[in-house]
Amino acid sequence: MLCFVLKLIAIAVKAAWGLSKIVLFLIAGPILLVAMAVCGLVSLAFPILIICGILALICSGGRAR
Repeated sequence: MLCFVLKLIAIAVKAAWGLSKIVLFLIAGPILLVAMAVCGLVSLAFPILIICGILALICSGGRAR
């Protein structure tokens, strides 16, 4: 019984981690970049955007989706 509960907790933690990565990447990231641009921090927002774009190309293997 304890083993089952521990496995269930492990699955829940993995699911929550995956969900939080998706939320942070798709929602919080663009909101942060827009807020930085609005506040006048374009000199920081553009390099972050460029770095994220390069990382996205590297992670996807260079193929467009």
